[in-house]
Amino acid sequence: MESTAGTQRAHGAGISTSAAGNGRAAVPPPGTRSAEQIRRDIVAQRGELSRSVDALRHRWVEVTDVKSQLRKHKSTLLAGAAVAGLAIGAAAIRRRRRR
Repeated sequence: MESTAGTQRAHGAGISTSAAGNGRAAVPPPGTRSAEQIRRDIVAQRGELSRSVDALRHRWVEVTDVKSQLRKHKSTLLAGAAVAGLAIGAAAIRRRRRR
């Protein structure tokens, strides 16, 4: 990436990103880009959007896979179940003693 004062060119496609690093494209002044540059920018943005959607879809499937989550967090789940069981048991014992 070529760094310039306040903007960065993304892979030579003519897309400038803001210096703030927020990932948003900095809009060049009107009339400074040719129709071909605008077309290339649109194609590049479509590609980036497609990759982002694919990554989001992959992450969504991964996070919502209950079996996988249970396998990954088995010890945490067992510890939580044990604590909950102890708490319920202690509450039941207290209730019996009060009667």
